[in-house]
Amino acid sequence: MRKNFRDLIVTAEKIEGFCPVFKLGQSFLIKEGYKLVADFPICFHALQSLSPYYLALSRGIDPKELGLAGPDDGAYIQCLDPHQITGGGTVIFKIKRIEQEKS
Repeated sequence: MRKNFRDLIVTAEKIEGFCPVFKLGQSFLIKEGYKLVADFPICFHALQSLSPYYLALSRGIDPKELGLAGPDDGAYIQCLDPHQITGGGTVIFKIKRIEQEKS
């Protein structure tokens, strides 16, 4: 594993409108700061929303410092689909660091 990186779990927390990709509660991983791991297709809108923040979050930057803090210790972002206009859906994602188990 790359030094100073923690894996992230990204979960679809809320869906407004109709998202043709994500289901509520679905999750994917970002491992070692750059490896996307998922058992299903990932929407490009989601990746674009996540891309400015994933590296900082995997390095341990507090979501509060990035302006992404929610009511818990997770970071929150929203996909870029303007669903009110496109008729699609927008997803709010929760991003959490996966702490390593101590050996």
